[in-house]
Amino acid sequence: MKIGETIAIEFNDFSKNYTKDMIGCVLHYLSLLSSFTKHVPDNFKPTSILELGSGNGNVTAQLIPCFPNATVTLVDASVEMINLCRSQFKDYNVMYANTYFKDFLFNKERYDLIVAGFSFHHCDDNEKQALFKNIYTALKKGGIFSCSDLMISKTNPDHPTLLNQWKEFVNKNFPDGEKWTWLMEHYEAFDKPTDYLDQIEWLKNAGFNTIQIPFSEAHWMHLQTVK
Repeated sequence: MKIGETIAIEFNDFSKNYTKDMIGCVLHYLSLLSSFTKHVPDNFKPTSILELGSGNGNVTAQLIPCFPNATVTLVDASVEMINLCRSQFKDYNVMYANTYFKDFLFNKERYDLIVAGFSFHHCDDNEKQALFKNIYTALKKGGIFSCSDLMISKTNPDHPTLLNQWKEFVNKNFPDGEKWTWLMEHYEAFDKPTDYLDQIEWLKNAGFNTIQIPFSEAHWMHLQTVK
């Protein structure tokens, strides 16, 4: 399996077995996924939701049963991923933007909830900081931003340990080793994870004050903050 020339092409191909591959390649994937609904306040009832980097819609599939009357906007650069979402959510009030989420036009105070699942690690540090500012602007007061992702930089002293644990996990699920080889080629070409402490600081700089990490296992984290 060869990596694509761009991240959009890469995920057009990855869409074929997306959920199975994510469960087998991402440690704690199902726990990180369920965190998008598990940790929101009981009285939080968003009517407008934005997902940045929707993939095949696994995060939105968690949200819709909890907030069936919400209008949801899904943003993804992969046309194949968008098509999967269109098929899955045809009976719900879902809109689509087939673009890179870092190029998405954020409207002021438009959304009650903005989510990003396993997508921000494709952005460099400057892009993340710009996104956090755009997210803060786009949220209504009292709105929530939540994100699940790998939150450790490649220069962190703990990174080699993380890679060893990750390799053991992936090779247990895909013993022929081909998936791990492809994953590391993808990781080298496209992924730019950032330490969670840096991201917390950037969120504060964007205007957020209350920032929580309700799930954390070996730098695989779910982060949630309120405007």
